[in-house]
Amino acid sequence: MDQETLRRKLAEHRPSLQQARSEFAVLVPLVEGPEGLSLLYEVRPAKLHHHSGEVCFPGGRMEPGETPRQCALRETWEELGIPESAVTVIGEMDFIHIRAGSLLRPVLGEVDPATLA
Repeated sequence: MDQETLRRKLAEHRPSLQQARSEFAVLVPLVEGPEGLSLLYEVRPAKLHHHSGEVCFPGGRMEPGETPRQCALRETWEELGIPESAVTVIGEMDFIHIRAGSLLRPVLGEVDPATLA
């Protein structure tokens, strides 16, 4: 391999934890209310086979080629019906290695409170 090939490969590379089996992303949604900023949580419906009744942030498995930001926004739309246009992404937070050998990538964002009314 020559230096130019190596440079091209590294230009496209996103650092990750070696041997991570999969990656997940969640939106950590902030909402501005009368009392200040609050976190918005989701309660998983009882009809779900796995994770029923869990309190969590919206998120799920990243699809091939998807960034954590794209995944978190897609999952927020799918799970809560909050469109991407109603979320201002503040930035990505430190990722977490979870016991199943996966990475969890939190994305901090502010949700337009008018969307929740």
